Amino acid sequence: MARKLFCEINPLTYRISRIKGIFLRKLKWIIDNKRYINTFNAQKLSTKIYKHKSLIRRQLGDVDMRLQENKAINLNLAAPQVNNIIIKPGEIFSFWKLVGNCTEKKGYKEGLVIKSGRSSKGIGGGLCQFTNLIHWMVLHSPLEIIEHHHHNQIDMFPDYGRQVPFGTGTSILYNYLDYQFVNNTDQEFQLITYTTEKYLCGELRSERSLKYSYHIVEENNHFVKEGDTYYRKNEIYRKIIDKRTGKMVKKELIKKNCSKVLYDSKYIPIEMISSN
Repeated sequence: MARKLFCEINPLTYRISRIKGIFLRKLKWIIDNKRYINTFNAQKLSTKIYKHKSLIRRQLGDVDMRLQENKAINLNLAAPQVNNIIIKPGEIFSFWKLVGNCTEKKGYKEGLVIKSGRSSKGIGGGLCQFTNLIHWMVLHSPLEIIEHHHHNQIDMFPDYGRQVPFGTGTSILYNYLDYQFVNNTDQEFQLITYTTEKYLCGELRSERSLKYSYHIVEENNHFVKEGDTYYRKNEIYRKIIDKRTGKMVKKELIKKNCSKVLYDSKYIPIEMISSN
């Protein structure tokens, strides 16, 4: 049996590890001398680079729908903290530096969280949907991702109205599991984020159009069975297209997934099960 990490011994050691992680991140923010974004502008930049929306309330297996309702509240509180932010050349976007700690005092509710490879609940839960949205838009731009965490190679819930390829999500935890990207271009970008009754919505805008377009494609999406366990495998690529010629100038592998399926195999489409 593998030796447990200090944070896995008991709830107290987990809490100690969290406090340590939060402190070290705050210290890093102070001493690392990096330029984090802090400019907001309610006037939209002229050019829309990409637009996306995701359904807020989804049925995820047997997860209590109350947690989905609470997630809607959490997203309503967090979206304005990012809305209209300007990312100038050389500046870094840090999700937690903008949104801050999601506490009950601020009105955040218990939502779905992933803990030790299992679904659980916690204050501010569900905000990974927010960073998922931002991440998806950033992938369609020249902005460079510098911190991105995943859900530990697990497939927790069967597909339900999936709009983006499996494995393009994010994992966040205040504040030491962050989502960050940097603007290494010579032009400004802007994030627009807001909620409606049904959707979390976002736009990535800039002051002028881009030379290239960016397309995310999924390949080799299938399930395999090893013993009594199923694994979901796929590959996510980004194609960079020269807008002037229409030719692909680069195809880069973003992520190669091999994730353990944690839900009942009856939800796996038979046609997607491979013998390999």
